[in-house]
Amino acid sequence: MKKTLLYTGLVTAMLTGCTTTTDSQIRDTRLRSDQIYTRSTASTEDVEAEIQFGRELSARILARYKLSDDQRLQKYLNIVGKTLGKNSGRPELTYYFAAIESDDINAYAAPGGYVFVTTGAIAQMNDEAELAGVLAHEIAHITEKHIVKAIGIKGSDSSAISGFSKLLGASNDPTRIAFSQAIDKALDYLFENGLQAEDEYQSDATGTLIATQTGYDPDALRRYLSRIKSQRKQLDVVNKTHPPFNKRLFELNQLLTIEGLTPEPDLRFNERFKTTMNKVRG
Repeated sequence: MKKTLLYTGLVTAMLTGCTTTTDSQIRDTRLRSDQIYTRSTASTEDVEAEIQFGRELSARILARYKLSDDQRLQKYLNIVGKTLGKNSGRPELTYYFAAIESDDINAYAAPGGYVFVTTGAIAQMNDEAELAGVLAHEIAHITEKHIVKAIGIKGSDSSAISGFSKLLGASNDPTRIAFSQAIDKALDYLFENGLQAEDEYQSDATGTLIATQTGYDPDALRRYLSRIKSQRKQLDVVNKTHPPFNKRLFELNQLLTIEGLTPEPDLRFNERFKTTMNKVRG
């Protein structure tokens, strides 16, 4: 019980410490928002259930990984991430981004708007566009409700787990067990068996389009994945939970060709990226 309260407290710290404003420099592109994502049609009860579930799942993620105490980095992630979130198609959500301490190269998305990226993944990035590409991939998992759909998270009594939004305060054992099992299933998606391959391809594509809509280089995510794929020791979890890199790169190349997107380096934010990374990398 004490551990649960501790991790919930860490999530609270994440929320209160990462409420920064978005960047105002968003470039218009030929891509329209309705081409990027599936618009949300969830009820208020469903959204509340999603957020509650995501917050509890985030607490479990922080039971595995230490939240980075680098406030400069946390603020920077939220400036980039919240700007991307404006193009996510989920205006009913508030997004929160946090760096977690790990040499692994990975990132995680919890339903309701919670995104985590490892310091190991950040250390491999060359510019802000690559950071945006990774964050946008995770945002896309939330936009497309991959875990929500896989588990059946709803706030109504018609859901697979009745009255999901009330489960956190449940006092009877069967309800608590059902909630715990749902969390365990979500953790399995994140750390063990992964989501469906098509979910990952969709997140690569949707994330690339969200980043492009926000003004970043369309090639950044593909470029980042291409560079890190040989670092197998740091990619143990990714290799278990995601499709092969070569297949993901093929799908991204197809997307860039079909959409007519070409590499478009943007030097505007390189200085703030370098300044932040110099602090992170010591």
